[in-house]
Amino acid sequence: MWSRFTSHLYVRIWLAVVATVVVLAFLVGAAWQLSTDPPQLPIREVLVHNAAGEVIGRAQTRPDRKLGDGLEFDVLTNDGQALNLQLPRPKRPPGSSWNRPPYGFGFGWMLGLVALAVALGAYPIIRRLTQRLEGLQRGVERWGSGDLSARMAVQGSDEVAFLAERFNHAAERIETLMESQKALLASHKSLLANASHELRSPLARIRMGLELMGGGAGSTQRAEISRSINELDQLIDEILLASRLDTRQADAEPFEVVDLTGLAAEECARVQAELGTATQTESLTLQGSARLLRRLIRNLLENARRYSTGEVSLELGQTGAGAQRRAVIRVNDHGPGVPPDQRERIFEPFYRLPGASEREGGVGLGLALVKSITERHGGSVRCEDRPGGGASFVVELPMPAAA
Repeated sequence: MWSRFTSHLYVRIWLAVVATVVVLAFLVGAAWQLSTDPPQLPIREVLVHNAAGEVIGRAQTRPDRKLGDGLEFDVLTNDGQALNLQLPRPKRPPGSSWNRPPYGFGFGWMLGLVALAVALGAYPIIRRLTQRLEGLQRGVERWGSGDLSARMAVQGSDEVAFLAERFNHAAERIETLMESQKALLASHKSLLANASHELRSPLARIRMGLELMGGGAGSTQRAEISRSINELDQLIDEILLASRLDTRQADAEPFEVVDLTGLAAEECARVQAELGTATQTESLTLQGSARLLRRLIRNLLENARRYSTGEVSLELGQTGAGAQRRAVIRVNDHGPGVPPDQRERIFEPFYRLPGASEREGGVGLGLALVKSITERHGGSVRCEDRPGGGASFVVELPMPAAA
């Protein structure tokens, strides 16, 4: 509790002022106490007179001989008599020197009241200063949480006011840049949509022209052209999807309950891949976008089919329990595998493994889209070695806790 109380800036400043006042009061009191004992008197001559004013004896003060708080010295008269004189110090009033006049109610109490008055007077001044700092802190937290319109109140002309003014200036510039970026992204999205329409129109005409062409000697060239058209069509589709995922459009792909087992079965049938559910006896369902998850499975299967020299299989399962339940999608192939130092880079856009030939097809966006879709669903993807040769791509997606 005390550590939380002293963590505030105004409390630390106020305690520092109070401690300074206490030390000052102690030093002043110590100086006053010392001032009550006068310094040692120097050796002086003492003369003793009779009633007629004649000197009848002489003596010298003896500072080394004290009687309590007074002085004592010996006098030798002219007629040879030895006298001993004592001058005791006047008795102090009852109580210590802290309670003596001239202030009537005690010097120590006066110092205490002065310290209390300074402490009480310093608190509102320090609190007013630190309240401005706390207001600046709250404004920065609002701005950091995403409210780019947050601004600080500029009061006075001190350093705090200067800091608030500079923050407002920086926040305004950043808000302007963010608005410009949003406008640029909107323009980028519109440009991609228009470009896809303009590109697909001639592609559709070329495909129609190929369909009208007869077979024969040119059938090989015709098949190559058809494959290139399909790759261009796929590239356009994947660029548009990657653009939507990069801009994180919340309403582009609404989430719903998705039957992952059904999606996997449909996609495996499309590419004639084996579906294994040995570890799962019931359908896997999760919250997500059916369209995006279908694209994820399709891209993994097509990538495996492209590089595999044997069968391709997809395994479904789950791991964890309760809030930690995760659906597991594992796609296996019998290809050359992926070197360990390339298993992260293959998920980068347009990156292809060294030595990949054009005949294998692909535009280098399939696995990048798999990673984007997985992250959009709060999951993870990785590449592993497959026992017996080849590669395994493993996707883990969070599942709702069992009722």
